[in-house]
Amino acid sequence: MSASTPGTAPAAPRAQRDRTHYLYIAVIAAVALGIAVGLIWPDAAVQLKPLGTGFVNLIKMMISPIIFCTIVLGIGSVRKAAKVGAVGGIALGYFLVMSLVALAIGLVVGNVLHPGAGLHLTEALRQTGHAQVSSDALPPVDFVLSIIPGTFVSAFTEGQVLQTLLVALLAGFALQSMGSAGQPVLRGVEHIQRLVFRILSMVMWAAPVGAFGAIAAVVGSAGVDALKSLAVLMLGFYVTCFLFVFVVLGAVLRIVAGLNVFSLFKYLAREFLLILSTSSSESALPRLIAKMEHLGVSRPVVGITVPTGYSFNLDGTMIYMTMASLYIADALGTPMSVGEQIPLLLFLLLASKGAAGVSGAGLATLAGGLQSHKPALVDGVGLIVGIDRFMSEARALTNFAGNAVATVLVGTWTKEIDKARVRRVLAGELPFDETTLLDEGRPAAGELPEPRGDGEKELATA
Repeated sequence: MSASTPGTAPAAPRAQRDRTHYLYIAVIAAVALGIAVGLIWPDAAVQLKPLGTGFVNLIKMMISPIIFCTIVLGIGSVRKAAKVGAVGGIALGYFLVMSLVALAIGLVVGNVLHPGAGLHLTEALRQTGHAQVSSDALPPVDFVLSIIPGTFVSAFTEGQVLQTLLVALLAGFALQSMGSAGQPVLRGVEHIQRLVFRILSMVMWAAPVGAFGAIAAVVGSAGVDALKSLAVLMLGFYVTCFLFVFVVLGAVLRIVAGLNVFSLFKYLAREFLLILSTSSSESALPRLIAKMEHLGVSRPVVGITVPTGYSFNLDGTMIYMTMASLYIADALGTPMSVGEQIPLLLFLLLASKGAAGVSGAGLATLAGGLQSHKPALVDGVGLIVGIDRFMSEARALTNFAGNAVATVLVGTWTKEIDKARVRRVLAGELPFDETTLLDEGRPAAGELPEPRGDGEKELATA
């Protein structure tokens, strides 16, 4: 009898993980059903949009507490404050380089395809384009000031990721300086984190409903005709994103970390499915934090790189703005020379940072950037409104892939990654716990993180 007890102990977790497989099968079925409803009953399908919006909002409400807990625990559990500066500096430098690479790739493909040639702009489309100019995008100085919340608590209530990041950094450094006196607070934050992740695992069961509503509304509003007329732009954009992710990011990941990009993305398959069904990379942000920690990247690296990357490492958005700008210029019969393209795109690169917290930032940033730098092109934004939601899926998938790869790379450069654990996780030997989204066996708050060789010493030197 006693011999059977150890055998039955691990059975419960396996059954719980198996249940989550049914959840994502249901998501796939919901996406297929949503596409069918959108094609057959487009008018009714558009009315289902609140289902998708509601699910994404449920996920978004969890983002601020998860980021706060992750960063506070990460900073509070390390001995040297220099670690945070090293991680942040390396991450921001990498984000800038990859944004420029994404712009360059989009520039080349856009100049080769010329997808906008031969289109005609109507007055209705011109007005639609001007309506997309958002007043929420801020100039650089105002954007920096907007990172400072009005109050300590408003950083959590206003849903601004960078405000939460700032408050979490300050709290983490304060607890670190308190030494042993801060350990009770750290333990309390760890319990709150477990509660928040458990709530998130409950919210995820609404994913099929959200996926159905989001996809049905997209297909119903765009229709087949819009897809046919703009198929060249969509296909070119998807191909460009594919090349960037699997060729550029894949090569960098292999060279720097020695990992296969397909293995990493297989590990993140459920997150990609979630993004595809909701067209929002934010829906997978909390799960990316949990999965990167489980993979073997240290808490400080995950806590700083992932939230910052969601505002500053928008590779898909960079490619989108490049190709969309060239498309609009060609469609209006005013193609730009390379000398005109480069200043515009560099301006859009900066403008995208000021719109980091804007809902639907891709289209809003494009319209606002063109309004500021080349107003004549704003008329043509209406040409891509119909398919922007389909392109936003590729944007979101590319942004998510870029941030996943960036987390592994920053962890490798700062020697804050357990490579042996990474190989075991990617090989399926250490499955991710879908019920808690946390590793129950990791050290308690206030203890040193799991050993990562002499990474602490080497990082301090870096």
